[in-house]
Amino acid sequence: MFRRTFWFTTGVAAGVWATTKVNRKLKQLTPESLAATAANKALETGQRLKDRAVGFALDVRDNMAQREAELEDALGIQENPELPAPGRHAAIENNRSNPKYIENTTYSYNRNEDH
Repeated sequence: MFRRTFWFTTGVAAGVWATTKVNRKLKQLTPESLAATAANKALETGQRLKDRAVGFALDVRDNMAQREAELEDALGIQENPELPAPGRHAAIENNRSNPKYIENTTYSYNRNEDH
């Protein structure tokens, strides 16, 4: 009799355990649960990618500054070089003392006249 009670109790416990596991799995496989899980995974992945991208950008910036310093040392470039005074080059000579006008012309500067 003890043997039958033991196996009966073991069977009931196994049945309860299996039913609980199946019900949990069924709840996980509902469309709402699947959508929530997918959204959470997407947010986590996006955050990881963002963190990696920011870290990469900071590493690039640091290495760029280091390489610029190395190049400045190698080329002998000073921190604040004194620039020469800007030269003055006239692209078009503007001589107002002797303007050249064509007198007695019939040419009009009105662009709307042609249309």
